[in-house]
Amino acid sequence: MPTMKRHKTRYPGVWFIVGTGADGKTERIFYIGYRRNGKWIEEKAGRERKNDISAYGASLIRTARIEGKEPSNEERREAVVAARKAEAEKWTVNRLWEAYKESRLENKRSATDSSNFQNYLLSPFGDKEPAEILPLDVDRLRMSLTKKGKAAATVKNVLELLRRIVNFGVDRQLCPGLPFKIKMPKMNNLKTEDLTPEQLAQLLKVLRVGIVTNEKGEETILDPDAREEMLFALHTGMRRGEIFRLKWDDVDLRRGFLTIREPKGGVDQTIPLSEAANELLSKRSRREDSPFVFPGRGQRQRVDHSKQFRAIRKAAGLPEDFRPMHGIRHVFASTLASSGEVDLYTLQRLLTHKSPSMTMRYAHLRDETLKRAANVMGKIVEQTTADKDTKATHE
Repeated sequence: MPTMKRHKTRYPGVWFIVGTGADGKTERIFYIGYRRNGKWIEEKAGRERKNDISAYGASLIRTARIEGKEPSNEERREAVVAARKAEAEKWTVNRLWEAYKESRLENKRSATDSSNFQNYLLSPFGDKEPAEILPLDVDRLRMSLTKKGKAAATVKNVLELLRRIVNFGVDRQLCPGLPFKIKMPKMNNLKTEDLTPEQLAQLLKVLRVGIVTNEKGEETILDPDAREEMLFALHTGMRRGEIFRLKWDDVDLRRGFLTIREPKGGVDQTIPLSEAANELLSKRSRREDSPFVFPGRGQRQRVDHSKQFRAIRKAAGLPEDFRPMHGIRHVFASTLASSGEVDLYTLQRLLTHKSPSMTMRYAHLRDETLKRAANVMGKIVEQTTADKDTKATHE
């Protein structure tokens, strides 16, 4: 049996005990004793076989520690604890992201943000503090996304999310900001999605009926919440996130208005409810355990419904590049702009655009309506002239 008895060596302050190694065999375990700053210290120097150490080697370690050339075991442990504590207190991009999510419950946080962070930002930046990020790091991310065939809009969303996370930390004085400015890719934001009258009629039919029959006669029931969300978007022009965040407390069915919290422009907006939108909400049953008009799982705020929206798009036979909720917002705007009955300022207010520049993308639709109206006068003049010529001929 191994003994804990101290055995002296020929070197001052060095002794050993006999212990058992990992292989079950006995081996010497060397210890050293010395004074530092008036304090007597006794600590292990190492094992004979495991650390390949002898009494002589232990004496060299003792000398180095007496001279302050090497820290004591206690100092090493304290340094490790301090390093771990410092690491835990570092505001890395990953830690900032977690705090950012916590601060933005019931808000604009979307499944897209979470997906973009997990897929594109976590690996290259998660363990870094913002001040450690270099312009080259961001350039590599940009080139990586481009090589993977990601659209310019996706690249911009990922880079914008990184900037947003860092700005969150800076605003709360958690960390210094990036030492450079992120350059966003240039892109054309003027794309407007629209539906033909036939496509819109088919979509409305699917949204109202909610049942699709395939060639085999098999019926599929489309998600009723997704159908009402899309129909409500068509009647109001609201963004997907605004609809998901909408609470019953923000709806005034009697007066016919609702308040949009945290819209893209940043300032709460109040918009009128059309009769159709009012009727839709009036018929919608409230869920006592949820404050949301269109709640998700567990009656909490919904964050995504993309799969169900795509199923509706497919059932209505719409183009695959038509983005269900975003596209419907464009349909709302395009329909009003081309009606000739809504001016661009009113349209801007309904869409809650912060500036008229975004609404101007629909100006050409209004111009076409005005042009058709102007041509009405031409037709009247032509008809009047033709009537006079006919009358003169008869006379």
